[in-house]
Amino acid sequence: MALPPGSFGLPLIGDTINFLQDSQFAKKRQQQYGNIFKTSIFGQPTVFMCGQEANLFVLSNENQYFAVTWPPSTKALLGPLSLALQTGANHQNRRKLLYQAFQPRALAGYIGGMEDITQRYLEKWAIMETMTWYPELKNYTFDVAGKLLVGIDNGSETALGHYFETFSDGLFSIPLDVPWTRFGQAKNGRKLLLAELEKIIRDRQQGTPSGKDALSLLISARDDEGNSLSLDELKDQVLLLLFAGHETLTSAIASFCLLLAQNPHVMAKVRAEQQQFPATEPLTLEQLKQMTYLEQVMREVLRLVPPVGGGFRQVINACEFGGYEIPKGWMVLYQINQTHQDSAVYPEPDRFDPDRFSSDRSPKPFSYVPFGGGLRECLGKEFARLEMKLFAAKIVREFEWELLPDQDLNLIRVPTPHPRDGLRVKFRRTTMNR
Repeated sequence: MALPPGSFGLPLIGDTINFLQDSQFAKKRQQQYGNIFKTSIFGQPTVFMCGQEANLFVLSNENQYFAVTWPPSTKALLGPLSLALQTGANHQNRRKLLYQAFQPRALAGYIGGMEDITQRYLEKWAIMETMTWYPELKNYTFDVAGKLLVGIDNGSETALGHYFETFSDGLFSIPLDVPWTRFGQAKNGRKLLLAELEKIIRDRQQGTPSGKDALSLLISARDDEGNSLSLDELKDQVLLLLFAGHETLTSAIASFCLLLAQNPHVMAKVRAEQQQFPATEPLTLEQLKQMTYLEQVMREVLRLVPPVGGGFRQVINACEFGGYEIPKGWMVLYQINQTHQDSAVYPEPDRFDPDRFSSDRSPKPFSYVPFGGGLRECLGKEFARLEMKLFAAKIVREFEWELLPDQDLNLIRVPTPHPRDGLRVKFRRTTMNR
């Protein structure tokens, strides 16, 4: 059986540099070769697969044909004990344990803290009036993640926040381990981060667990055999939670802010829905569930600009798909970005249209995969959705913003999508709230 069409690019490095630097890499190759093509990235022959059927095939054959993998830089920085790198029964066991920090009861307990931090930032931005918003949103999501996942205040201003920035910058890079490269600096950042996390964990283990943040829940969590997480594993898992609860969420919230500013008619509908809820009362999970139009908007934001563009898998047994052989030992990259651009599923895919997700129009399974799918669907998915929705509800009730002229709004895609010039805006309290 034939291999997928495509080319392996340059010797050794293949197409890695193109892949990291050109946000249209997959789209261009797909136009050239179709929905399945081969290339070489991160030192490995890789098959890119796109579309609902490809996602279904890859995500429902976990442990049979495919096992999770990541680029070498990501593997080295997330650490060997991270849930992101575990497979098989071990992954299932650990996932069950970590889920205790994201079940509905835990989420309900996070709302108050989330709302307080959100309000504090909104007030601060109203005083600033004009700003480059993306770095501010990064600080905001890190403060929320720091408080709710690890129990620290103003995380973005701590050593943890500082080291985290350096660590994130190298997650998807060429793994050249020398001090002046992005990867070398990120590796050093990881070492410093783990030392900070160890201090926090040891303090917590010696004190009384508050039960108010994910770390407390993980320290007291036990698996089916009654075993708790070791110190080393706690550090790797908390590092993963901080990355997942910060980097990708910043991207999603920034995309929401950008798309609403560009689509005032959607903004008006979101505002109108918010007027049904008493502005003076604290938000509840029940209220957030009733915001059906806001839910559609969120889903469309994540369709148009998914924070994660795809997922890597190692081929553990040769298989075939779409008439092509996929050899054992190769990598597969299933495409989230390109799947969400499929005009057969989403007519006029570049248009921002929340009505695509109205109750009578839901897409086929695996054609909408912002959080992945199957056995490895994003564990913190409901935490992310909660934070996005709470942020959105609070900001549109009391504030308005407009994009400043003469800025580049094209997206840089690595490590997560964000506007090239950092999203410059004018921000103020709405006239009806003055």
